[in-house]
Amino acid sequence: MILDIAREQVLERRIGLDEAQTLEVLRLPDERVDDALELAHEVRMRHCGPEVEVEGIVSIKTGGCPEDCHFCSQSGRFETPVRAVRLDIPSLVEAARETAATGATEFCIVAAVRGPDKRLMDQVREGVKAITDNVDINVACSLGILTREQGEELRDLGVHRYNHNLETARSHFGNVVTTHTWEERWETLQLVREMGMEVCCGGIIGMGESLEQRAELAAQFAALNPDEVPLNFLDPRPGTPFASLEPVPALDALRTIAAFRLALPRTILRFAGGRELTLGDLGARQGMVGGINAVIVGNYLTTLGRSPQEDLDLLAELSMPVKELSKTL
Repeated sequence: MILDIAREQVLERRIGLDEAQTLEVLRLPDERVDDALELAHEVRMRHCGPEVEVEGIVSIKTGGCPEDCHFCSQSGRFETPVRAVRLDIPSLVEAARETAATGATEFCIVAAVRGPDKRLMDQVREGVKAITDNVDINVACSLGILTREQGEELRDLGVHRYNHNLETARSHFGNVVTTHTWEERWETLQLVREMGMEVCCGGIIGMGESLEQRAELAAQFAALNPDEVPLNFLDPRPGTPFASLEPVPALDALRTIAAFRLALPRTILRFAGGRELTLGDLGARQGMVGGINAVIVGNYLTTLGRSPQEDLDLLAELSMPVKELSKTL
């Protein structure tokens, strides 16, 4: 019954599923997953269109983070193989140029920090200017918790979009992070919107949360109404508290993709970290025809992704055009 309800409510009336309805989709039996994906694809095509937004990301500061996010090998609190390094500005510009060469419209500068200090803000200022002077691409940032002054500066630099993930449902957050609160993340996201930057806010599926908490997260995204939701699946990292967790089963991941599209009918829903481990090549195809309309190409911050050409070839095969830069300005 929930798919019949969703067809009328989401497809026809453009009203996303609420938390209880999203939970029903997450509980669908395996034999109904294809039906849910088909409906999610119809919703994506009607309300978002066939275009796919392509993005690359690069870390300007890797490792040594003081926070204890239990999924993250960049935390300085855990014994992981990741070591603290910083990227110089010429390398940052070259990474942006390589990203643009794939047809991507978005390039995100990421730093492993609680929030940016003066040194990092100086680097970001220099990096954003160098990229905008030399590469035809939108610049996004993901630098942690912001002050009002930092938000104003990023806006004035021309930062197009700011990423700050909620990561998981509010009721589960304390099991994932203890060094800052869910509310602090929410406040930064509200600040980003107030500054006039696009809001990018995602989560990670598979961190010990229940199906109820996945539905809760989808409802919290809907309340925030972000421009983009990157959907990550946990890739357990050696040395982290979540190293022993099992990857999300493929069918559960596909159910989640469909459920989040039906809860967020007009949002950019982006394939992000962990999709290769969880879904493989076949699952990636199913996700692209099951509600996803954006991808991160290339490698992630501490894990390897598919080659950009593989993703671009898949989009061409599915007749899904890459979104053009001129349409995002």
